[in-house]
Amino acid sequence: MIDNLVSIIMPSWNTAQFIAESIQSVINQTYKNWELLIVDDCSTDDTDNIVEPFLTDARIKYFKNEKNSGAALTRNRAMREAKGEWIAFLDSDDLWMPEKLEKQIRFMNEHNYTLSFTEYEKIDEENRTLNIYVSGPDVVNKRKMYRYDYIGQLTMMYSARCFGLIQIKDIKKNNDYAIRLQLYKKQDTEAHLLKENLAKYRIRKKSISHDKLEKNLKSHYDLFRICDEKPAIAAVWFACWNMFWGILKKGKYEKRNKGLSGE
Repeated sequence: MIDNLVSIIMPSWNTAQFIAESIQSVINQTYKNWELLIVDDCSTDDTDNIVEPFLTDARIKYFKNEKNSGAALTRNRAMREAKGEWIAFLDSDDLWMPEKLEKQIRFMNEHNYTLSFTEYEKIDEENRTLNIYVSGPDVVNKRKMYRYDYIGQLTMMYSARCFGLIQIKDIKKNNDYAIRLQLYKKQDTEAHLLKENLAKYRIRKKSISHDKLEKNLKSHYDLFRICDEKPAIAAVWFACWNMFWGILKKGKYEKRNKGLSGE
């Protein structure tokens, strides 16, 4: 493990249209001590050619799965390759603000936090703002984390020194949520919110995250039954509870046409 190094986990699959911007948003960070671990899940588009010019930067490492494995196993591989004291996540179609890493590491070091997240905004496929800003509770303890996943994956950072290697089971959806449940299983921890918009989450027309209610319930059931190994009845309970709190979360923590900090 390398002190002060941030290992950035970036799974990719058919995001040639966006991945150059995502990589560039990492290169543009004011905090320079990072490694970017891109694991491609057998893309069939032009991802290889888009990524290749960036590989002249020794901090950027590019791995390819031998077969299409899904986001969960792809993230697992990247986390196994990570050498940093800090683990952060950026999907290959999302973006960071230039001071994201610097401000978040300062926030965690000053308060001796081991897990944190930030606010973010939503954009469309053409980088246009959707005027939706997402925040969360100041502190997310274990009880709140099982109630609902308040943390945006692209904003999360945790201490590898504290939590060690995280690996999750193979589920199609909610694998980012599964990572957080594993963190809370390893440590009775709290996630702390840095109240500043430091990332941009892209909403795509063909996004896997936009399913109907019954599919969302099934994916949440799989999360708690398969990944978290809850009994079937408990998995149903947590899945339904999550859907209920998700409605409340959108009402309280998703705001339109105004910034979040200080609200």
